[in-house]
Amino acid sequence: MVDFVLKPAPFLGGYDQSFDRVRLREIVDIALMSLAIPLQGERAAAAAIKAALGCDLPEPGRSTMNGDGTIRVFQTAADQYMAVSAAPVSPDALGDAAYVTDQTHSWAVLELSGPGCRDALERLCPLDLHPDAFAIGAAARTVMEHMGAVILRSEADTFLLMVGSSFAKTFLHAVETSVAYTS
Repeated sequence: MVDFVLKPAPFLGGYDQSFDRVRLREIVDIALMSLAIPLQGERAAAAAIKAALGCDLPEPGRSTMNGDGTIRVFQTAADQYMAVSAAPVSPDALGDAAYVTDQTHSWAVLELSGPGCRDALERLCPLDLHPDAFAIGAAARTVMEHMGAVILRSEADTFLLMVGSSFAKTFLHAVETSVAYTS
């Protein structure tokens, strides 16, 4: 009998392209975990997330990081958060304080960086991404090119763009087109 080994493949084949003033690349070494808080359980969840992940629960529209910068948490909806890290968070890590679901293979993640990244994003994203309105650490659910997306500003000229995996290639095309028009 033949033994088959299945390995996950990046949604966009590990895409990495540099343009005139930006770099667009698929982030593949990342784990995404949904954290759902039970009804009236925010206080217990906040304590469990702080103890297990080292992050405080962020205010809406913001993200928080643990002390060594390896885990970032941001809110995606009422009583729902997303943890972004290098390794998956164990579903048991938060006990009964929150429901943890691995979302790593449900989202495609692009990183858009460089001095022209906001120029490219303003064609796609209806949010005000000016540094005064969308500071480093800001995160939001939005719509880009008619697709539900999450945008997170991780550094001065760096944004993480997350979209459902079924839209990965369409979303990449939309971002590439915007970059081409603004570079």
